[in-house]
Amino acid sequence: MTTVLQHAGPPLEKASAAIVMVHGRGASAASILSLYPNLESPTLAAIAPQAANHTWYPYSFLEPLEKNQPHLDRALATVGLVVDDLLAAGLPSERIAILGFSQGACLTLEFAARNPRRYGAILALTGGLIGPSGTPRNYPGNFAGTPIFIGTSDPDSHVPFARVEESRDVLAAMGAKVEVRRYPGMPHTINEDEIEACRALLQPLSAPR
Repeated sequence: MTTVLQHAGPPLEKASAAIVMVHGRGASAASILSLYPNLESPTLAAIAPQAANHTWYPYSFLEPLEKNQPHLDRALATVGLVVDDLLAAGLPSERIAILGFSQGACLTLEFAARNPRRYGAILALTGGLIGPSGTPRNYPGNFAGTPIFIGTSDPDSHVPFARVEESRDVLAAMGAKVEVRRYPGMPHTINEDEIEACRALLQPLSAPR
């Protein structure tokens, strides 16, 4: 599988850590990378994969899992390949953060739940675990204290707050330290408070390794 990647920040061999940035539906790797300077973590190498046709899967994340196949499995594998390459390059998982917005946030959380380990941080800006209500959430493994931030508008046009709460509970039960921030009346976007929360979680990764 060929994955198109875009980069920002220092080369990996000179970076203190890495952040994988996952764009939303209809967006691009370049658009999510435009958020990188706002994170104020210039020692982190940023890597953003590009989804085919600018979408990771065709339907809502609340649809039955099989309806979004094989695109969903491909999308999860794409994020997995980026993380595996970072690990293979000698970067420990606790020096790897993953950030996603909207569809990219859903993909970020689902990937993390299916591949739990001690990450540097998981940052989901308006998203939740994938699948309809009642989807089994018996993910094996443990996050070993990984900090996870989920910010969301409420009501949101794509992500019900009940799914955010369910995701929080599932991830916390897997050993993550989860913080949810709810923004009543906020449009489907990213606000400065969310950026500040991301900066705070990324700051420890800025120290030399």
